[in-house]
Amino acid sequence: MLLEISTIDLVSLNTLGLRSCAKAMTRYRTASQLPELSDICRGYPAVFVLGGGSNVVLESLLESLVIKVESTGVGVHSETDAEIIVEAHAGESWHAFVSGCVDRGWNGLENLALIPGTVGAAPVQNIGAYGVELDQRFHSLVAWDMHEARMVDMDAADCRFSYRNSFFKQAAPGRWLILKVRFQLPKQWHPSLDYPDLRRHPALQRAASSVTPRQVFDAVCEIRRQKLPDPAVLGNAGSFFKNPIVTLAQYESIKATAPEMVAYPQDGGLYKLAAGWLIDRAGWKGRRVGAVGVHERQALVLVNYGGATAHDIKRLAESIRADVMNRFGVLLEQEPVPVS
Repeated sequence: MLLEISTIDLVSLNTLGLRSCAKAMTRYRTASQLPELSDICRGYPAVFVLGGGSNVVLESLLESLVIKVESTGVGVHSETDAEIIVEAHAGESWHAFVSGCVDRGWNGLENLALIPGTVGAAPVQNIGAYGVELDQRFHSLVAWDMHEARMVDMDAADCRFSYRNSFFKQAAPGRWLILKVRFQLPKQWHPSLDYPDLRRHPALQRAASSVTPRQVFDAVCEIRRQKLPDPAVLGNAGSFFKNPIVTLAQYESIKATAPEMVAYPQDGGLYKLAAGWLIDRAGWKGRRVGAVGVHERQALVLVNYGGATAHDIKRLAESIRADVMNRFGVLLEQEPVPVS
């Protein structure tokens, strides 16, 4: 038997720091484990794949078999005169991977620095930050189909990326285990500095046209550290709500009473609103409710002050959603995945 199954406390394996225990967990490290993994999964009512634990809300007791992804390895898959295809195993730390790419001169991911989680989880959420989305740099991935016990290569079309969404978020939970992800990085690098915080950053302004990938990486890290709490210090799952997309009529209705509202035009005459602004305007920024609360510097972030459970987080999130809906007629959608 290649895989060990054990009961385990998950409080240190989710960045919200929620009190949670898995009845059964196993660790995936190498491809040789995959056939046995498929066999084992058939004996459980549900399966959940856990990476860095940065985008989940874990119930107090998980009935699902938890597969903790711990595979590692980074290398060049292929290259041409114009680009390099970099491949990383799913268990690699996302931030460490991005930092390593910058060190090696594999540029294009620096705007996504300091996002918590693993490489394998990044396509599931289609992560994005500071003007760059993962699908803009994505080439392909290799996944294991648990049901059919086979490896599958998937390109961007197969992954069906959209805003903070992908094929994997819609698929049956636990069916797919992402093994490796490949990124298409240009050899002729051009910085992505359209995001306001980057345009205003003093070091990037001084560098002007001579800005380097490392400078962009450092600026993104600095901005994120100023705005977001460190999960190692204060439990959180990053942005808890997606930025809602509304119709022109909804946008104009809110704008009429709040001219300072933050919004971004989208295709089809739609507008993306800043969820953090809506939550702040509703008076939730910095508020604490028992063991949980809304961060004092970033209204999008719900935090665990210690000892919280999924019930505490869900109750706070529902209160915020109801208040924003009542005030603005806008429904906020949760980003972190609930797991039971």
